[in-house]
Amino acid sequence: MLQGTLDMLILRTVLLAPAHGHTIAHAIEQTSDEVLEVEHGSLYPALHRLEDRGLIASFWGTSENNRKAKYYRITPAGKKHLACERSRWDELVLAVARVLGPAAE
Repeated sequence: MLQGTLDMLILRTVLLAPAHGHTIAHAIEQTSDEVLEVEHGSLYPALHRLEDRGLIASFWGTSENNRKAKYYRITPAGKKHLACERSRWDELVLAVARVLGPAAE
């Protein structure tokens, strides 16, 4: 994934509802029709980085299988950051599409 893409995907996922790490990874993979694979070795450092920056906040809860789990929710600063990053992402996608030109048949 491009630098910063995982952070944006995490923020988008927890925008919908608070979730724990496994659920976040699964949601990203499922929503992308299994095209994107989220490695736990990348996910948890990203979660910690986002929390350190104040873009998400964590709390302890009970998972679906009745185990203690750390859940993450987006903060107001995270919502603002996601909106900015989404705008930049849309610009990047359009720019790359212009460079690549029309799809070959």
